[in-house]
Amino acid sequence: MVRGKRVWAALFAVMLAGASLGLSAPAQAAVAQPATALIAAPGSPFLGLGTFDLGALGYVVEEYIVSGTATSFKLTGEPTPDGAWTAQAAGTAPYATRIVVVRPKDAKAFNGTVAVEWLNVTGGLDAGPDWTYSHREMLRSGYAYVGVSAQKVGVEGGQSLGGAGMPLKKANPARYGTLSHPGDTFSFDIFSQAGQAVKSGKVLGPLKARHVLATGESQSAVFMTTYVDAIDPLARVYDGFYIHSRFGGAPPPEAAAMRGGPNGRGPSGVKMRADLRVPVMTLISETDLIGSGLSGFWTARQPDNAKLRIWEMPGTAHVDNYMFFVGGFDSGSAPMDKIAPLWKPTDALFGAKMAKPINAAPQHHYVAMAAMSALESWVRTGRAPPKAARLETEAAAKAGEAPKLVPDAQGNSKGGIRTPWVDAPTARLSGFGNTGGPFGFLVGTTEPFDAATLAKLYPGGKADYLAKFDASLAQAVKAGFILKADAPEIRALAAANWPGA
Repeated sequence: MVRGKRVWAALFAVMLAGASLGLSAPAQAAVAQPATALIAAPGSPFLGLGTFDLGALGYVVEEYIVSGTATSFKLTGEPTPDGAWTAQAAGTAPYATRIVVVRPKDAKAFNGTVAVEWLNVTGGLDAGPDWTYSHREMLRSGYAYVGVSAQKVGVEGGQSLGGAGMPLKKANPARYGTLSHPGDTFSFDIFSQAGQAVKSGKVLGPLKARHVLATGESQSAVFMTTYVDAIDPLARVYDGFYIHSRFGGAPPPEAAAMRGGPNGRGPSGVKMRADLRVPVMTLISETDLIGSGLSGFWTARQPDNAKLRIWEMPGTAHVDNYMFFVGGFDSGSAPMDKIAPLWKPTDALFGAKMAKPINAAPQHHYVAMAAMSALESWVRTGRAPPKAARLETEAAAKAGEAPKLVPDAQGNSKGGIRTPWVDAPTARLSGFGNTGGPFGFLVGTTEPFDAATLAKLYPGGKADYLAKFDASLAQAVKAGFILKADAPEIRALAAANWPGA
């Protein structure tokens, strides 16, 4: 995920006090046991969790410093595209990082599941895109959430797509000055140890986790692909993985590093290993599939199996209006007249002017919540989520080039998870085709239909549109790709943002 440092620093700082505690994790195969330490950390965690009051929603926010000895890994062979990687310990180094815990105040409100996010550092600071996209579902369903500063850029700084960025030690030297990250080759074990800390119960107050899910978006999803293929067979910490908006490549663990983009080094197309230990849910936007200048997920496509689901979403971008403008204000109780205007297409992003309005389609947010819920249910009950059709593509003219998506009569993509924003559209929505600023290649486009097109599609005007929209919505809910709990809000949003309303 990418996000401007000024927005995270100014708008989304969570004003809740935290505690600090060094933790130890049980020894694992080829994983060093961390030391135990107690470090005071008064003040507020530096992580954007939204402008809304989590306390009023029944949640508390706490921060812990986790320190110890981390293990790096290397593959015993070449990083093959099939993901059947075998890793072994390569070295050890001391580390101290932080985790941020968002948990229900009342143990009775806890559903037993903890979502542990590998925080994203593409913008030069820690960000939680999976929290932003799916916090509504987590909060209403009683999840706990843990954000892990797994990578060096988020702690110490370094090269990033967002420039100099705002690492923890720069953002608050007094609070984070004792942190120390030995490098991204150690990130995988740091993430394992954070998961063990969650399972131990030492960071959840009175709560006891029954299921612990690993999540990561964009660059974090690329690293998590490496984790599933190479590290999970050794660590065996997490009960399921939510890999959100990955591209095609994934680095072998010995080559993991932030290099200005989310692809890392390694094969251009890396699949999930065939012998997955636990369920893996993968969610893919149009940008991710085609690549937008990066190695596209089309090179890593593979069939679903007993422990793998891949959902591809037409009309979606890698990041969009919800990530940049809506999610930070979306508490779940904000009035529609305040939320609906935030969805309006805009070509302005953190001081940069895009060539076109960025993707303003709501489906990425709503399908992401359904994907999170589907993985949680899968892990808890053993019942797999529904399978989804893949986006329709046609081969490129030259071998090795990215395929092209197949458009419908309105220019929106065929196939994939069908939602009312592409089946009852008011705009042409895409995951690519934009430029401007450092993030323009990731934000997609929105091209609203003109009055003549709307009149042709919906001769009866708004009422005709809402009838077709609602029919598509009902099908998406029935299919399991949108949650029933979101349907009333989605209908209200469609009515509020009918062109000319």
